[in-house]
Formats: sequence, C-alpha cells, structure tokens
Amino acid sequence: MRDHKKERAQARERAKELVEKMTLMEKAAQLRYDAAPVERLGVPAYNYWNEALHGVARAGVATMFPQAIAMAALFDEEEMKKIGDIIATEGRAKYNEYAKHNDRDIYKGLTFWSPNVNIFRDPRWGRGHETYGEDPYLTSRLGVKFVEGLQGDGPVMKAAACAKHFAVHSGPEAIRHEFDAKVSLKDMWETYLPAFEALVTEADVESVMGAYNRTNGEPCCGHHYLMEEVLRGKWHFDGHFVSDCGAIKDFHENHKITKNARESAALALKRGCDVNCGNTYLHLVAAVEEGLVTEEEITRAAERALASRFLLGLFDGSEYDNIPYEAVECREHVQEALNVARKSCVLLKNDGVLPLNKDQLKTIGVVGPNADSRSALIGNYHGTSSRYITVLEGIQDEVGDDVRVLYSQGCHLYKDRVESLAWEQDRISEAVTVAEHSDVVIVCVGLDETLEGEQGDTGNSYASGDKKDLHLPKSQEELIEKVTAVGKPTIVVLMAGSSIDLNYAQENCSGILLAWYPGARGGKAVADLLFGRVSPSGKLPITFYKDLEGMPEFTDYSMKNRTYRYMEKEALYPFGYGLTYGDAWVTGAELEDQVTKESDIKLKIRVENQGDRDTEEVVQVYIKDMDSEWAVRNYSLCGFQRVFLKAKEQKVLSMKIKNSAMSAVDDKGERYIDGRHFKLFVGVSQPDERSRSLTGHSSAEVDFSIAE
Repeated sequence: MRDHKKERAQARERAKELVEKMTLMEKAAQLRYDAAPVERLGVPAYNYWNEALHGVARAGVATMFPQAIAMAALFDEEEMKKIGDIIATEGRAKYNEYAKHNDRDIYKGLTFWSPNVNIFRDPRWGRGHETYGEDPYLTSRLGVKFVEGLQGDGPVMKAAACAKHFAVHSGPEAIRHEFDAKVSLKDMWETYLPAFEALVTEADVESVMGAYNRTNGEPCCGHHYLMEEVLRGKWHFDGHFVSDCGAIKDFHENHKITKNARESAALALKRGCDVNCGNTYLHLVAAVEEGLVTEEEITRAAERALASRFLLGLFDGSEYDNIPYEAVECREHVQEALNVARKSCVLLKNDGVLPLNKDQLKTIGVVGPNADSRSALIGNYHGTSSRYITVLEGIQDEVGDDVRVLYSQGCHLYKDRVESLAWEQDRISEAVTVAEHSDVVIVCVGLDETLEGEQGDTGNSYASGDKKDLHLPKSQEELIEKVTAVGKPTIVVLMAGSSIDLNYAQENCSGILLAWYPGARGGKAVADLLFGRVSPSGKLPITFYKDLEGMPEFTDYSMKNRTYRYMEKEALYPFGYGLTYGDAWVTGAELEDQVTKESDIKLKIRVENQGDRDTEEVVQVYIKDMDSEWAVRNYSLCGFQRVFLKAKEQKVLSMKIKNSAMSAVDDKGERYIDGRHFKLFVGVSQPDERSRSLTGHSSAEVDFSIAE
C-alpha cells in the first residue's frame, strides 16, 4: 500500500529543490495548465489537461466504457476500481509513446480531470450524466474506488485523479460563468460536500478542480471558506488545485468581483488555486510587480504543481514506463467494458415480453434515431474506438440470418424531418410499416451529447446543454405513439443520461430498457440483454420523475423536493430501482451485534432468487433516523452489495454499515449522531411504495436503538 503522506512529503521536497532554481518568470509559467519547459533545468513542457470520465478521452484510440452515470448504475465499488486501473494503464501506455515522440500536447498527460463528483440534484442539468448520480453516499463510495484505481497502490502514482467541480455546482449551464449558487450550510454538508470530503480524506485524490460559479457570493476558484477553511484546513488537502477552464477570467468579466486580470489572478492564487486552466495567470508577474501577490505565493503553487509530476515519476522514471502500447484497447479491456455495459443497463418495465426468444420470431422491427447511432453510444468526454457496435448492429449480429431485421430511422433525433425538402416526420410512415410487418418492435430513442452535455460542447444552443423539461423531442414522442398504436409488442430502448418522461411508454409499451450511453460496443450489450444471454442488473442512481411539478426552479440549490431523500411525491421510477430476469429479493435481515455511538452496524442478510434464471442483484440498505429534527425527510442509502444468484439459490451476506450513517447535519453544517432510534430497510430497491408496486417485493425492516 502507498504511504501517501510520506510520498507527498518527499515529492514536495524534490519540487522545492527544483523550484528554488527557477526564476520568477519560470515559476509563474509552471502554473498554467500548459506548463512551459525549463530546458536549462531539464524540465519538459507538460499539459495538465487530460480527461478520463469513462476512458482516456480526446487523444485517439482507447477503451470506451459506458458514461459515468451508467457506471454508477452498477452499484459496484470493486468494478469502479478495476475501471480506474484500466484507464490508468491505457493512459500510461499512450503517455509513454507520446513522450518518446516529444508530443506534449493537450490530453496527453497523466493528470486526469476526473471524476466528476457533483451531485445530480436537478434532472434538467445537461452534465448530470458525467456524475455518479444524485446520492452523496453512492457518489462517495464509487468516486473513492475510481480514484484508487486511477492512482494505484504503488510507490509511484499510476495516474493523477481530480475531484471536480468543487463544490456546489450542477447547472444551469447557460449562466454558470456569472451564477451565484446560494446554499444553506445544512445542504452543503449534507449533500454537496460529502463526496469531495471522501475523495480527499480517504482516497487522497491528487488534485481538486474549482467550479465556474460563485457559491454564497464567492467564486469557487477563489473561495475563502471552501478552499482555505474546508479543503486545506479541515480536510488537510495537500495536492494541487486547478481552475476550471476560463473560470479565473470570470472573476472580472462576469462575476465582477475584481477589476482586471491581475486582480483575478492574485485572488485565485492567494486562495490556493495552483494551476490555471486558461491564460489569466499570464498576468501573475505583473501582479507581483503591483504588490498584489508575492513571489513566495507563486513559489508555493509551483511546488504543489510540480510535486504531482514527481509523484507520477515523470522525472525519475517508474515501473509504468514499461507498459506497452499494446495495452491500449486490448481484448481484455474491451471485454471488461462490454461487461460493464451489460451490468449498467436498467430494465424499467417488462410485461413478460423479455427476454426475446429468436426461435419464436420471424421478423424484428428496429426503429428510432438512436438505433444505428454511434453518437448515442459515446456520451461526452469520450475517446475514439477502433470499432463501434450500434443497437441495430448488435441485434443483427445476434439473430444472424435466422430472423429478418427490418429497420427505419423513424424520425430525426430532434428536427421535424430527416430530409430537408421532405414533409414533416418523413420517416414515420416507414417506421409504422416496419412495425406492421414485424412480430416485435424495438424503438431506440433518447438523446446524445448534441442535446445534453456541457455548455459549448453541445449543439443544444437554446439551453446550452441543459434540458428545458423531461420530454423527448416531439419527433420521438410521436414515433413511439405511432409505432405502439400498430399493436405489436413494443420495447423501448432509451439511450440518455438523465431522467426522461416515460409516462406514455410505461402505460402503453411492453418493455423499457435504459441503456444510458453504453460505450463503443454498447449495441452488443443491449442485444445480449434483450435476448437473455445475461440478465439485466443495473439500478437507477437517479430518480426518474413523473414530471417537474413541485420541483424548485433550476437556479434554486435547495434540496426541497429533489432526489429520493427529499421527494414529497411519487416517482415514475425510483432511485435504486431496476428489474432482472430472476426473482431475487431479501427474505430477512438482522443485526449481528449491539450498536453503540462508536460502533459500526453489522448486518446479516438473507437473499434468495426464487426465479428460474440466474441473475445478479444489488442488495441495498437505507437508514432512517426516527428521532432527530435534522434527519433527512425520507431516508438515506448507507450500504449496497452486488450478489450473483443462480436460479433458486439462497445466500447469507454480511454487511457493515459505517457508524457515520447514523449522523445528521444541523443548520450550522455540523454533523453528529443526534438520534437514538433508527430503522434500516434492506432490499433490492428503496423502501417506497412505488418501488414495492414495481418490483412486487418489500424491504426487510430492522429497528434498533443505540445502546447507552
């Protein structure tokens, strides 16, 4: 195991020795994301900006995993660590070759600006699919393991992870450069900060990225409370802090809290922002001359930034220098990405039509704008694959020549026609015809990175990557209705990264499979699930709302009526929900030991698959504080475990719930155990009435009191 503190102290000492030899200009040049070389000292150029949300991104070929929100649907900590390790391996393999060719370009370093551990608090946010969902506990546990996988356990850091975007940030995209997210201390510490705290204090994440917006009046890349009191003070963070790209320029251009670039650079540096993604730090030397910052403050930042490069072994070499280029998109990694895609898809409805039996089918209709779309596979912040398998191709490969597959695009992804000179909905009659001539119809609808994503990265200019509402584009809603009206069994395959209004499909279609953005070969994974090669086992890391009625404005950062912990009405599909082809459920749970304020909670859980098919399930534990006035409105996820069960198999699981699960957060943001009586709900979903009606199973309940 790595001795993080010792390694970082040694790296800081090495960095200090190097920085002492630099001029002021040379030190300042190390604080840009595209750090300049110092040839006289043997320091090559280095670009800190690289991306790895679900695979090495934006620099050529790499294994492409499903988008982050899909990986969250696994509810699998160890799988997340494995994914992080694979990404780091490929990142090293690519870096080794780039360095040999003296290619120091953007997206070719080993400092990955991932993961995104912001909370997906509002379904309209376009970047929500980059996150691990709406729950701070799930986000924390998955984020910690992803960072551990990326950074590795060796004496040299395999790759450097980055927790972003610190800290209260989840839209709207269109006004993020001038927006002030106002949040109570209770919501901040109960919802927005826990994942960042876990990544810093447990996973020793190497860097933290500040957000664009202000939080409670201060810009997040120059925030006294968040950066100095919390991050460096309370959590003792000793890595480097990097701004989001252009965020420091926003200080004077949009937030209007400084007068010019020199003041903005000085404020960010004084607060502890070490690396500037942007060009505002070009003004640091002038800021020194004006007395706005000191050379010592520049030296401190340069030491932190260069320490990360020493930790990565970029000056001394390491065992990772021997990772060959052949590791990139190797068979083992591609297979793992396919396995992750299979396990991430969420079966939302099944009236018995699934799994499909191709021996009983003569013709399958496949329609929809995402059926043969590569864009719907890849999400955003993606790399390049050497091969893509769309849903249409996956189905065609699965049935071969035994079953005829009829295909129609059905409609444009969002426009009212495919051909510009044609009538509106010029593909709808073809889709209806396909349905009429088929035994079963698979309708592939949804979004892609052109409709939901980051401001400036999407073609969705009217909302800057956010959604106006929960509806699919009108062209797609009409397609679903017209095809369903034919009367054939209709299965909706939804490819999207956020909550979508599926009320019509739930009422009128035979099956619904949420495929997210499943990665380069995601179409094969979808086909494997549709035809029963494996059982679906993904669970929703977000709530699918029936509508937006009663939800606060997008710009309101309070948690009232948001996410499963605070909802005041019934969901369409609840957080934690997902069907399988088996029939596994928790038949009982009990405490193994007495619980005290200092102890963890130890559970023994009996789970059984009473179905006729093997499946994986996710056992979920939720806790409700029955006493404290500070308790969340409903209950909170506090434990989860994936388990494989053969048909008719029973297992007994042991699960340890952290002592902190019993704590509550008061209005001052202080967390402590306040209540004495608690209830645990142990099942394969959350314990709400909607989940019970959808799954047919209730959670086991365990009441306990803290021993005096």
